[in-house]
Formats: sequence, structure tokens, C-alpha cells
Amino acid sequence: MQNNQRKGIMLILSSPSGAGKTSICKKVLETEKNLVMSVSYTTRPKRKSEKEGRDYIFVKKKKFDYLLSKNFFVESALVFDHFYGTPKNFIEKNINKGKDILFDIDWQGAQKLVDYSKNDVVSIFVLPPSNKILLERLKKRNEDTEEIVKKRMSKAKSEISHWIEYDYIIINHDIKKSAKEVKTILDSERKKRIRQKFIFDFIDKLTK
Repeated sequence: MQNNQRKGIMLILSSPSGAGKTSICKKVLETEKNLVMSVSYTTRPKRKSEKEGRDYIFVKKKKFDYLLSKNFFVESALVFDHFYGTPKNFIEKNINKGKDILFDIDWQGAQKLVDYSKNDVVSIFVLPPSNKILLERLKKRNEDTEEIVKKRMSKAKSEISHWIEYDYIIINHDIKKSAKEVKTILDSERKKRIRQKFIFDFIDKLTK
């Protein structure tokens, strides 16, 4: 089946910070050729491990506000005192070509994407095996201050409470295993009847 024979999927991964969704995204992208990462705009300072244009597009608050006023984003959210936004033109261009898009966003962004195009969204919530492991992962990352780590842990319960709004749930014990589970979900969703536009003509030919 060719990419242009179906509309692209908006595959969302959400989790409390530190649960591993970003690492899972990177692992999935290594082998999925028809999947592109959605790169959000953010006013947050760049971390040492991040690359401009690959992880985020880093902008000043004034620039972000301007883009917001021009209806540039399909969704935007304030997270830990910084703004994040997903560009609308990137989504429309890719899903109309049959290209699947992977989103590493929080529950607020996920809700807005569902409102934007519910039938094109597949959502997965990633849970940590325990609070203890979540704290260990945040500290091991060594990219946030102790104060930020405490804020992330205190907010984790609130974020986890939104798990029921998602289509699928993954408990991330191991990055490789979790990435494999995401790929299984993606493969299954691609095969759904409602996504395969070509199938009606194909069935028509078979039954003539």
C-alpha cells in the first residue's frame, strides 16, 4: 500500500516527565520510515543534550506570542512556566500526504489534538513502573535543578490522573520493549479499515 492511499496518523505519546516517552519516541523513529517527529516550538531554555530544530524550535516569549496571535499553532500549553506549541501547517502537510506524525506532548496538548482531528489521533500514555523509579530517572537525567525535579514529581500524580483519556497504556519497564509495543500499536492502527482509503476500490474490483 502506498502512503497516499491513506491519511496519516497523529500518534501521541504522553507521560509524567521522566517516565521515558522521549526515549521511546527516539527508539521508534529509528526503524519507522513513514513516521516523522513533530517538533514543537517552546520558550523553554535549551538543555545540553538537545539540538535546535531536532528536539524543539526554541523561541523567545515575544516570538511565541506573535505566532500564537496568527493562529500558527494547532495546540499550545503552559508547562512548568514555559510555553509549548505545535505548528498547524506541519500537521496538515504530512497527514494529507499519508505521513504519520509522532507527538511527544502532555495531556493538555493531546486533548487539543483530539479536538482538532479526533479520527486521525491515536494516543498512548506511558507510565513509570513506580514513583521511586520515576524519581531515579529524573535525577539520572541530570538536566534539571533539584527544585525543578521536585516540581516534576509533585505534578506527576496530576498528570497520571489523565491516563483514562488515552487509547492505550504502556508501563515503561524497558525502553526497547516499550518501543516495540508502540510499533505494534502503530501497525495495527494503520491496518484499520477506516484508514485504508483504497480498500473500497480494491473490494469493488474483487467482487465484480
